[in-house]
Amino acid sequence: MTSDASLPSHPWRPAPLVVPLVLLVVQVLGTRGAAQNQPDARALDAAAYALLVAGPLALLLVTRYPRVVLVLVTVVTSIYLLADYPPGPVFASFAVAVVVVIARGHRGWAWSVLVAAYAVALVAWSAVHGNGWSWAWATGVLAWLLVLAGVGELIALRRSRARAAREASAQARARAEGEERLRVARDLHDVVAHHISLINVQAQVALHLGDRRPEQAAIALATIRDASSEALAELRDLIGVLRDDTGVAPRAPVSRLATLDELVRRAEVAGLDLSVRTTGPPRTLAAPVELAAYRIVQEAVTNVVRHSGAEHASVDVSYGSDALEIAVDDDGHGSALAEGSGLRGMRERAEALGGTLGVTSTPTGGVAVRAHLPYAVPEPGGAT
Repeated sequence: MTSDASLPSHPWRPAPLVVPLVLLVVQVLGTRGAAQNQPDARALDAAAYALLVAGPLALLLVTRYPRVVLVLVTVVTSIYLLADYPPGPVFASFAVAVVVVIARGHRGWAWSVLVAAYAVALVAWSAVHGNGWSWAWATGVLAWLLVLAGVGELIALRRSRARAAREASAQARARAEGEERLRVARDLHDVVAHHISLINVQAQVALHLGDRRPEQAAIALATIRDASSEALAELRDLIGVLRDDTGVAPRAPVSRLATLDELVRRAEVAGLDLSVRTTGPPRTLAAPVELAAYRIVQEAVTNVVRHSGAEHASVDVSYGSDALEIAVDDDGHGSALAEGSGLRGMRERAEALGGTLGVTSTPTGGVAVRAHLPYAVPEPGGAT
């Protein structure tokens, strides 16, 4: 059984003081009016008014002690009926208590009390009339009790659905936040790994050639300057996304396939002969696809520069009918095949878009990277 404390709040929450006070007025004044048309019933006295007031007052604690209040209201109502006081809106407090208790998750308890209340009603009728009970009356009371239970169950269902919706929304937000953290982590890795690797290579060149070939050392230092400036710019963009309270992602990726020429230039400065070929009619890509494609090429080239010892590499970008195909090959010794955060990040980027990424050896011993990126972007948090 679900405890009341574990249930979340729900829009159906009457003011804790208004409802009991309204019921108190209704029960007292309504019963006085009903008593005028029931001369054969027992006259209202102090005990009757105390019973009429006790039920609404008990409802002041129904949200804190729902089961206890339901029993108390049921006992008060039963005593009133068994004492042969004139019937009237004395049942209002009982009705509210039943609905609230069922709505707050105490179904078993409430149904047990309803069965007991029905039995008391039958006994009260027999005691007052002395000739059994009327089947029409018994059926009417049963229907009335079932209606109360139905209202409570309906509200309980709405509460359950609202809670499920809030939990689903919270889970979706958590998944989206996790995916965003993963995306930012991949971007940080790609930006830092690529630019720091390039800076490291060029720093070694500058140190080696500083005295003997100052013109080449100057080129290396200029490359370091450009790479560090670009790295800082991309890091600022990523930090801006993290600081953005609106949660709105950038409308366009920081780096695009159109800027691959700059990647080629930096690779050539690092001593790698890199060629880029595009096949098929270029098309406008969704921002996630554009960024993933660029990052995959960037990371593949970074791995070539850092690990393969290759002299030549090629990048082929093919615009297919429904997907973008990327191929990166080099003539190195294949050490970039080792699974690390770079290869894992490339694979995660492709899979996040519903695509695939494979890394194999070339016939010459180098590394071949193949990425398949569908143009259609999956919904956030959906199946990939």
